[in-house]
Amino acid sequence: MRRPPAATNVRSVLSALPRNSVRVQAPGKINLLLRVGAPGADGFHPLATVFQAVSLYEDLIAIPAPDFAVRFGGSVDVSGLSTDDSNLAVRAARALAAHSRVPNGVHMQIEKHVPIAGGMGGGSADAAAALVACNELWGTELDRHHLHELAASLGSDVPFSLTGGTAIGLGRGDDVSQVLTTGRLHWVLVTAEHGLSTPAVYRELDRMREAGEAPPAPDVVSVDVALLHALRSGDAAALAPTLHNDLQAAAISLAPALGEVLEQGMDAGALAGIVSGSGPTLAFLVPGTDAAHEVRVSLAVAGHQTHKVHGPVHGARVVDNEHS
Repeated sequence: MRRPPAATNVRSVLSALPRNSVRVQAPGKINLLLRVGAPGADGFHPLATVFQAVSLYEDLIAIPAPDFAVRFGGSVDVSGLSTDDSNLAVRAARALAAHSRVPNGVHMQIEKHVPIAGGMGGGSADAAAALVACNELWGTELDRHHLHELAASLGSDVPFSLTGGTAIGLGRGDDVSQVLTTGRLHWVLVTAEHGLSTPAVYRELDRMREAGEAPPAPDVVSVDVALLHALRSGDAAALAPTLHNDLQAAAISLAPALGEVLEQGMDAGALAGIVSGSGPTLAFLVPGTDAAHEVRVSLAVAGHQTHKVHGPVHGARVVDNEHS
């Protein structure tokens, strides 16, 4: 398996920055539940999902500049990422500047650790980090409500990347409300070398439903009460049977190897395994840190790229502010 480029040393990057810089971390996410309705006239599928932010972070450093620019490093292959105005972090910075009538720009260095096109919202995390960093850098002082409105205009996962924790997402996933949870959940993630196209996975789900290869779309999408009770109790064993993703069958149809890896994770001792979002990242729920180590080692020996993470964690926030 081809190894991604070595991660840039964030500490060394920070030491070379001017003092008027802001550093923000934003987490990746997994979907504990994803119910998908039939597409509407606008082509979008109504969703009911439960997000959880996990301890795999994007790290963004922002410095003031006369224009807008972004560059990437990190532990994943960033060679295919755009750095022009189509990049979501640049769009987020420009949206905040336009909203608050800021005449300045920003240069952003993003160290990426969330898989690209992996169903974990890495691009959305970058956008949320850009909003928080520029809000601090420029002193625009927008509150979370107004940042949330800007986030929603950028993409359905961006609002959750701002809030973090565990949350229900409705509509296109951007109508976010926090869920009461207790304790810490432990996960082993298996990430793939190549991503899956989210639109392609949704199209495959529609095809499978029409062909009778998947259950029909529900008339109303909703969040299962049993899952919410399990989160409230912090009981991983009770949560395991409630994990569900309507897109999982479509993702496996497009990438059959995912089904084999799910079986391997269960054989290694996971309580449950699920495709996260549109995939191809797989999330395995485990009872605790010892089990996480055992499952991770077993999957790594089988040749898979693995991460041991926990959740829920905070959303995008300033972790190092050198603002003078």
